[in-house]
Amino acid sequence: MVEGKVVVVTGAGGGIGRDIALAMASHGARVVVNDIGAAVDGEGRNAGPAQQVVDEIHALGGEAVASTDSVAEAASAAKIVQCAVDHFGRIDAVVNNAGILRDRFFHKMSEPEWDAVIKVHLYGAYFVSRAAATFFKEQNSGAMVHMTSTSGLIGNFGQANYSAAKLGIAALSKSIALDMLKFNVRSNCIAPFAWSRMIGAIPTDTEEQKARVAKIQQMTPAKIAPLAVYLASDAAKEVNGQIFSVRNNEISLISQPRPVRTIHRSEGWTPQTIAEHAMPAMRANFYPLDRSADVFSWDPA
Repeated sequence: MVEGKVVVVTGAGGGIGRDIALAMASHGARVVVNDIGAAVDGEGRNAGPAQQVVDEIHALGGEAVASTDSVAEAASAAKIVQCAVDHFGRIDAVVNNAGILRDRFFHKMSEPEWDAVIKVHLYGAYFVSRAAATFFKEQNSGAMVHMTSTSGLIGNFGQANYSAAKLGIAALSKSIALDMLKFNVRSNCIAPFAWSRMIGAIPTDTEEQKARVAKIQQMTPAKIAPLAVYLASDAAKEVNGQIFSVRNNEISLISQPRPVRTIHRSEGWTPQTIAEHAMPAMRANFYPLDRSADVFSWDPA
């Protein structure tokens, strides 16, 4: 479905990114495998993971090149995109998958922990997409696939930095879809459920936690790849500005914020009438303080 296309996959040295890169190659794409080889918290660098995935693709008869530039700075992110153009002559799609975690309850979160996660996830998605946008505009085609998360779309404990970045990516994707529609450039999001080192630190102190982790471990990174390949392909030319989740063998279309209930008062509002009229009328439609596990409460199919 992506035969002959050139695809950049960031964070492709392992986990979800690796499986997406392998799937892209198996379907005929030429792949830039980008990964700085850092630990989950973003520390350290190692060229090995990216090159190992390139070697796997070569062993399967595919075409790939490694990139170890960081997504978190504009100049290095531009080099990732330029790597595709230099080696393969063009770029057709980007998959913004690179990410790190610095989990901490909000009242304990430090500024460096906030900055580091926002830089890799949100700035990274922007920098890579912005670098690719120039080429996409010139060739009048292109596809962007961004990894968001239900931690941002729904909510989670101890992930204010990650959740803010991931919800920001959903808004970024929608803006790209709107701004670049006239250039035949598409932008969509995937919220993946999959066991990887990014969520390998989930505690297993109780039987309930152990059962939850056992369910997550059933959902392998390879389950995410088919949707990413499809969204990068010409078969998805009518799919734009959408958010999907993949949960084992389930694909869900995720809702986007829209008005749920509207109350009006012809003479306008005062704080007192809001308290007496507006809030009681809306309260039945309030959203609970739920998390991803509360919304996706059933066992994955």
